[in-house]
Amino acid sequence: MRILILFTFLITNALANELPDLKNLVVHKIPKTYDNVIFLDETDEEINIQNLDSKLTILNFWATWCEPCKEEMPSLNRLQANKKIKNLKIYPINIGKENLNKVNNFFDKLDIDNLEPYFDNPSTLAKIFSLRGLPTTIILNSEGEEFARIIGSIDFDNENFINWLKNLS
Repeated sequence: MRILILFTFLITNALANELPDLKNLVVHKIPKTYDNVIFLDETDEEINIQNLDSKLTILNFWATWCEPCKEEMPSLNRLQANKKIKNLKIYPINIGKENLNKVNNFFDKLDIDNLEPYFDNPSTLAKIFSLRGLPTTIILNSEGEEFARIIGSIDFDNENFINWLKNLS
């Protein structure tokens, strides 16, 4: 147990020293674990975070009526296509209770072509992740544990953020 605590402390300090300068990025000293986190793809197929196989996973919670979400979505789209970051999967999860047609129109208007829409239906993830507003981005490690979150919008094209993710992947 002491070794695990020491390892977590060392990793956290190493990450903190290399953190991008983003005022709304929170890195947890101890990763948060969740049970039974399930969301849906556009065919209503269930996705469970415990079954994800990426080294880094980003869950981005958004809605079509959210202006900051609209502003950050194009840079999130480019982040998914960024070749510098290996083994990253982004799941933009709509929590606005909006239908697939409305979400697809939103993606089309913004030229989102590297991301697929996902849905929180029924709306449970806002409560599970204690979301306080939109957008909120949860960053998961390969174990499905939340080790960081971004509260509010950011520019995902930020080079410091990209390099930080690159070092984690």
